[in-house]
Order: sequence, then structure tokens, then C-alpha cells
Amino acid sequence: MPAALGRRSGSQLLSWTQDTVVAIPQALPAPKPKSKHPLLPVLIVLFLVSYGLMCLLAVEQDRTISAQRYLIRSLLSDSSELSNLKGKLIQKQYADAQAQAKAGTRSQAQTPLTQIPSTQAPMTQDKPGGNAQSSHNAGKPRKTVPPKPPLGISDIVDGRRIVETI
Repeated sequence: MPAALGRRSGSQLLSWTQDTVVAIPQALPAPKPKSKHPLLPVLIVLFLVSYGLMCLLAVEQDRTISAQRYLIRSLLSDSSELSNLKGKLIQKQYADAQAQAKAGTRSQAQTPLTQIPSTQAPMTQDKPGGNAQSSHNAGKPRKTVPPKPPLGISDIVDGRRIVETI
């Protein structure tokens, strides 16, 4: 070793092109090893907050579903009450119409036939038992059933998804 270089710290290398020795400084002291997961506490806190929010969401959805179930049941009972009232109203109207018809036939029976011209055609029977059916249904008012609208593609429902309880 040349005396000019002296004793220096670090590794020494020889140069193949020259007869001099080159000293490489030693690396800086190794820093303290950092923990591998510095964000772990932050992630744990975020996980707990998100889990709490998800539980809160589930509770609120349960309350909403219960409120909707209550509303559906109350609407169903209101609808059945309304249907019963309509049925009673129709029966009352039918009874009033029958009473008026009977009162009208009594008043016609009390007037002499000479004052009311007879315009009734003789009854003919095309079918046996035809008069029995017409007299049976004559006093009942017929309900008109509205036609069902055609189903669209979006209206066709998968049978597995229908809930049968209300």
C-alpha cells in the first residue's frame, strides 16, 4: 500500500489498469428496521367504523321493512272494509230496486186493464228451462269485469321470487 493513502476505513480495491489501490468508503450505518405494517392501526379503526355503519344500515333497513309491512297490512284491512261497504251498498240498492219494482207491480195490478193498453207479446219458449234462467238472473245486477292488460316483458316475474306471505 502506498503511504499516502494511509489506513482508511472501508474496503480496498485494486485497479487492474494502474498499480494504485482505491479505497471505497464504508456504507452508512444501517438504519433501524421500520415496522412492516405502519398503517395497521389506521386500517383497524377504519374497519371498525365501516362495520358499525354496516350494522346501523341493517337496523335501519329492518325498521323500514317493518314499517312497510305494517302499512301493507293496514291498507289490506282498509281495502277489505271498503269492499264490504261497497257490497252492503249494492245489496241495499238491490233491495230498494226490488221494493220499488214490487210497489210498481202492485199499483199496476190495482188499475183496470182497460186504462193500460196491453203491449206485451206472447211468450215463446225457444229452449226448455230458458225462462227459469232468465227469471233467476233478472234481478241481479251484472258486474262488468275490466279486461286484463297484456303483460309486457318486464311484467313477467320469476315464480321463485314471489313472496307468499304479507
